[in-house]
Amino acid sequence: MSTLSPLNRRHFLGLVGLSAVAVGCGTAAGGGPSGKGGTRTLRYQGWTGQVTVPELAEDLGYLQDVKLEWVGNTISGPQDIQSAATGQTDFGGAFNGAVVKLAANGAPIKSVISYYGSDEDAYSGYYVRADSPIRTARDLIGRKVGMNTLGAHSEAMLDIYLQRGGLSAADADKVEPLVVPPVNTEQSLRQKQIDVAVLSGVLRDKALAGGGLRQLFTDHQLLGSFSAGTYVMTERFIKQNPDTVRTFVTGVGRALDWSRTTPRAEVVARMTRIVKKRGRNEDTGTLRYWKSYGVAEPGGRITGKDLQLWIDWLADRGDIDRGRVRLDALYTNDFNTSAPASPAPSGR
Repeated sequence: MSTLSPLNRRHFLGLVGLSAVAVGCGTAAGGGPSGKGGTRTLRYQGWTGQVTVPELAEDLGYLQDVKLEWVGNTISGPQDIQSAATGQTDFGGAFNGAVVKLAANGAPIKSVISYYGSDEDAYSGYYVRADSPIRTARDLIGRKVGMNTLGAHSEAMLDIYLQRGGLSAADADKVEPLVVPPVNTEQSLRQKQIDVAVLSGVLRDKALAGGGLRQLFTDHQLLGSFSAGTYVMTERFIKQNPDTVRTFVTGVGRALDWSRTTPRAEVVARMTRIVKKRGRNEDTGTLRYWKSYGVAEPGGRITGKDLQLWIDWLADRGDIDRGRVRLDALYTNDFNTSAPASPAPSGR
C-alpha cells in the first residue's frame, strides 16, 4: 500500500524553487574533466521497470565510448534535474516548466535535448473509476488527484484543465494533488485512496487493460502534440566536456529516431532485454505496452516554443520573474548532430 503525501497547491513548483538553495551549496560541476578529453562516464538516475532514452542509446551503441553510470532510481523530474544542478549526477530530465523554474531560481543549467512528449500514443491521462461521479473540472473540488511528483508535468496539466474549466483560484486550491509512486497509482485509484489517477506510458495501458476506469482528460487533448521535457546539464559541465556532451546528445537523438522508425515489437523486445540484462529484479511485463517516447521533433531537437510556453505561463501566474529567464540561454541544439538513424547493431 502506498503512502500518500499531500502538499499545498499554493506551492506549485516549490520543490524546484527550493532547489536554488541546494545549487548554491553544490559543486554543479558534474563528473568534471578526466584528462584533456574530459570525462567519458555520465552518472544518471533511472526509472524502475522502464528504459530511458540514454539507456536505449547505450545499448544500441550510439553513445560510442561514453558510458552511463547508474546511481539509483527516481520518480521525480524536479528531483532529477536538481541532482544534475548540484553535481550529484551529470544529467537529469524533467518537464520543461520545472526546468524553467529551476533556471529562474539561479541554477546554471541548460537544456540539451528533448526526451519525452505527448502525442496520440504517448500521453498522460487523468482517469477516474468507471462508476465515479466526476465528469467535469468542477467535480474535482475537494477531490484527491494522485501523480508521480508535484511541481512538474502532471500538476501543470491539472492546473490548465481547472483553469479552462472555469474554476477560480480559490476553488482550484480545493483540488488536492498527492504524490503517489507510479507503480502504486492504479492500485490507489481502485482502492479509493485517491479520486483521480494520472497514468502514462506502459502503466497507463496496463491499467486500462484491466478495465473499470474512465478517462477524464489527457494532456494531448489540452495542448496537442508537443515535446514536454528536456535533459539538462550544468553550463560548467558542458564547457568542461564538450565532446562527451556532443556524443551523448547525438546518441540520444539517434535512439529517439530509431525508436520512431523501428517496428514497435522490435523496440519492446530490445527494451525487455535491456531491463533483464541489468539485473535489478524489475518487472518487464509492462514493457509490452510501450508505444512511443512522444518527442515531437526529429532527433529530439529543442524548439523555442517548447520552453517559451512555460516561461509565459509561469510568469503570468507569478511563479517566476520573467526578467530572470532568457529563452536563448535556456537551451542549445549545438551539440545535436544526429541524422536519421541507421539500422542498429544486432543483439548487444
